[in-house]
Amino acid sequence: MPSLPAPRVAVIGGGPAGLMAAETARAAGCEVDVFEAKGSVGRKFLIAGKGGLNLTHGEPRRDFERRFAGRQAEVAGWLADFDADALREWARGLGVDTFVGSSGRVFPTDLKAAPLLRGWVRRLREQGVRFHVSHRWRGPSDDGVLRFDTPDEAREYAADATILALGGGSWPQLGSDGAWAGPLAAAGVDVAPLLPSNCGFDVDWTAFFRQHFAGAPIKPVRLAIDEGPKPPAWRQGECVASEHGIEGSLIYALSAALRDRLAATGAATLLMDLAPGRERERLQAELSRPRKGRSQGEHLRRSTGLDGVKAALLREVLGKDGLDDAATVAANIKCLPLKLRRPRPIAEAISSAGGIRLEGLDERMMLRSHPGLFAAGEMLDWEAPTGGYLLTACFASGRRAGAGAAQWLRLRAPAAR
Repeated sequence: MPSLPAPRVAVIGGGPAGLMAAETARAAGCEVDVFEAKGSVGRKFLIAGKGGLNLTHGEPRRDFERRFAGRQAEVAGWLADFDADALREWARGLGVDTFVGSSGRVFPTDLKAAPLLRGWVRRLREQGVRFHVSHRWRGPSDDGVLRFDTPDEAREYAADATILALGGGSWPQLGSDGAWAGPLAAAGVDVAPLLPSNCGFDVDWTAFFRQHFAGAPIKPVRLAIDEGPKPPAWRQGECVASEHGIEGSLIYALSAALRDRLAATGAATLLMDLAPGRERERLQAELSRPRKGRSQGEHLRRSTGLDGVKAALLREVLGKDGLDDAATVAANIKCLPLKLRRPRPIAEAISSAGGIRLEGLDERMMLRSHPGLFAAGEMLDWEAPTGGYLLTACFASGRRAGAGAAQWLRLRAPAAR
């Protein structure tokens, strides 16, 4: 009796989640075709590596899982199959060694994304994965046929299973434009609105501040969200005053909570400790000393060590007259309230939240409403802070989707006979 041909899997999206899904499905014996809307795969991955590819994080697994907040349970399941250690071992198999930096972040030894991506794509091709670039998916169809727009013509492809890995809504110029959300929702898929994640926020700076301090780093600094009577939960690090407001690593760590507070109440106040490690009482005592003819700015600098953007932040909040009272200045140096207006647009965000709700997927990453259609990566409704967490979970979800598609096809094979 002749054997059945290998089942055909289409992977739509050539980022880390899609490529990992393709690798996993191919290893399970499926014929795999990868379709990418851009002219090459992995464009956002390459951009992420420009400043040194933060591949994953070296902290203990339990702490790692806590980084996924409301989706901790679901993401923990993906990581049970493919965690940070497995990702490092996988990279080593491509000839890319990694190291753990002082912050716990894991990087390739050469700090580059391009060698890893080139080696990966080459290996996938050698394994038989076929790539089709400049193919933009039109969205779900009633007959199940995949239809793509290309620069030359419309094309069709018949697959036994399809894995969507189309990215979120950030960095649209690299392919993650969120254009899939509307068509999927129209087809009955439960899609949460896409929102900016790991993003900056608008602040109503004066023209003077914007002109003189846009781009200035604010460090060291402690930040917290004003939660009324609750004591501030301070985090120390650094951020940047931008033309429109404030951004940077420490802001990104708080961005989900700030974004949600703005959405719920219409207001959010960021608290800034501009002098970590110095006590308010000591600052007030230093500021209370006579100026001896020094200017207001020079007196502030000599008394507290604050100048440049930190002194300008005090002036933005207190005004020039507010800098004359030592107690007021000292209190605000330790807890300066900065009113945020709105998150920056999703196109500027490092990543996005929202997407296909995980409740609509089974344990194989298949959409319950659309048998044979799987999804992975940032287009799912979860988010993570910077530090390698987002990328690791994208890899892990892609692996789960690739394995899930292959398993589903195996279970259907007897019926096909």
